[in-house]
Amino acid sequence: MKRMMIDIQCKKWLGYVGVILFTIHCSLFTVSCSEDDSSTDEYANWQERNEAVTDQWAASGLKKIRVFTQDDTTAGKNCDYIYVQVLEAGEGADSPLYTDTVRVAYRGRLIPTMNYADGYVFDETYLGDFSWHTAGMSTMAISGKTTLVNGFATALMNMHKGDYWRVYIPYQIGYNTSTQGSVRAYSNLTFDIALLDFWHPGDYRPAFKARMR
Repeated sequence: MKRMMIDIQCKKWLGYVGVILFTIHCSLFTVSCSEDDSSTDEYANWQERNEAVTDQWAASGLKKIRVFTQDDTTAGKNCDYIYVQVLEAGEGADSPLYTDTVRVAYRGRLIPTMNYADGYVFDETYLGDFSWHTAGMSTMAISGKTTLVNGFATALMNMHKGDYWRVYIPYQIGYNTSTQGSVRAYSNLTFDIALLDFWHPGDYRPAFKARMR
C-alpha cells in the first residue's frame, strides 16, 4: 500500500514537472515569436513613414531642386523635389547633361529604422568614411541602358566637378511603387554622391581611377 502511494505521488510529481516544462517551452516559444514579429515591424506603415519623412525634408530648409522631368515654372509638391545638403563644394560652372557620362562615388541608404539608425545601406562604391583619395568609383551614362532614378539623375545634372552632396530623394522620383533588390516599394532614398568627372558623348577619358585630390 505504501509503495502504491509512493508511485502515485511520483506520478503526480512527474506530471507537475511535465506541466512546468511545457509552460516554460511555450513561454520561450512565445518570446521567440515575439522577437521574430518585431523584425516585421522594421517596415510597418512604410509608405506613410516615408511620406512623413519627405515632409520633414521639405520643412528643414535644405536646398531643393525640382526633378528634371518637370517644368520648374510652377510650384510642385514636396515629392517633386530632391533635397540637398552640400558636404563639399566643387569648382566650375558646368554640370553634366542628360546625355553625358559621369564618374562618381556614392553610397545609398534607406530612411532610419529600428535596426538601422543611419538607414540601411543598399548600394555603395566605397566602404567606411568617404575619401577622394581612396573611394571606389563608378562610371555611368546618365541616360544609359541602366536607367538612373529621376532623383539621382536630377542631382547629377546640377552638380559640379568636385561636389560632394547628400541627396534626399522622395520615393516618387526614386523607385516609386516598385521593389528593386533590397529596396522596398515606397522607399525614400538618401545618397552621398561625389562627382569626380563627367564628359560629353565622343569625348575620351582614361579607364584608370584618376583622383582629383
